[in-house]
Amino acid sequence: MIKLLTIIGARPQIIKAAAISRSVAKYFPDKIEEKILHTGQHYDANMSQVFFDELGIPQPDYNLGVGSGSHGVQTAKMIAGIEEVLTSEHFDGIILYGDTNSTLAGAVAASKIHIPVFHIEAGLRSFNMTMPEEVNRIVCDQLSSICFSPTQTGIDNLKREGFFESLAKFKNGKGRLVVNSGDVMYDNSMYFASLAEQKSDILTRLNIKPGEYILTTIHRPNNTDDPARLTAIISSLLSITERDGITLVLPLHPRTKNLLDKNLAKDVYKKLLSSPRVKIIPPASFFEIIVLEKNARIVMTDSGGVQKESFFFERPCVILRPETEWVEIVKHGAGIIADADPERIIHAYDKLVGTAPTFPPLFGDAHASEHILATIQKYLNG
Repeated sequence: MIKLLTIIGARPQIIKAAAISRSVAKYFPDKIEEKILHTGQHYDANMSQVFFDELGIPQPDYNLGVGSGSHGVQTAKMIAGIEEVLTSEHFDGIILYGDTNSTLAGAVAASKIHIPVFHIEAGLRSFNMTMPEEVNRIVCDQLSSICFSPTQTGIDNLKREGFFESLAKFKNGKGRLVVNSGDVMYDNSMYFASLAEQKSDILTRLNIKPGEYILTTIHRPNNTDDPARLTAIISSLLSITERDGITLVLPLHPRTKNLLDKNLAKDVYKKLLSSPRVKIIPPASFFEIIVLEKNARIVMTDSGGVQKESFFFERPCVILRPETEWVEIVKHGAGIIADADPERIIHAYDKLVGTAPTFPPLFGDAHASEHILATIQKYLNG
């Protein structure tokens, strides 16, 4: 039997892991044993534990509890903790997700002791090397035995970077595989969509109706830590709600919550808190965010995951960043990059609510997790 260690640390990774754990239990119960290591990168209960409870993910076998810290300190603690686990028992490979410090730490720790790395969401690129996430994903791809890309765009990026001609050899002289697996988040979104409607009463609790609100999430450091950018985004959102009489639903990431009063212009902060059309709520659970995404008139976000989920549920999306890894969404007119520019944000909103974007099946067949596990099994047994 193959033994794999799944490494997670941030909220999106916990959700993605649900698809893999579900497929292990359903399709590979006698062939694959999975253990889970939680680095503790997200340690707030609303950002972590609630997802294990809600999605039925097995509780972590290991929890490093690293908490917050600078990139160097946090990553160093993770590398040391992951290495200790990897040397405490035999693992045939590790599964990593996305582009967080947990991803980087897992790739470095495993590759140094010759344990195969399997990277889910490989090949994504913003081409912005000032983003810590871009550095993390590039390093992880280079150290991975199998790069699982969720889209053809990711495959094309890896091809341009020479991954298909790579001479790299890993444990037992094996070369690298690059696979278009589809997106595990599409698996999850389709699997949990109907269940979310049954389990969550968030629309009733917030007293909002489908199609009559904007869903907004803001969490990236370049937005939350920069007073000018944060003020520009929030003031633009407030202008739209006042002009159109539409409700704004704003689940607050802990980072954003802690910085609002410090980094928002005082008048904008006061208006945000006093506006009757703004509903500020704690971080939404996975079921809650699905319901909010499915029923929003439009989504406005700096989150890559929320961009995708809005596409899955055929909701247009204004992207509050200067670039996106999910270029397919923009190419098909379902998303517009507006950055933190008030004029562009309002223009993007007006354009998207006034059109009918198309949402072709770009992210696989909702069975990505099965394809991934079957490929890993074949690779390790080959």
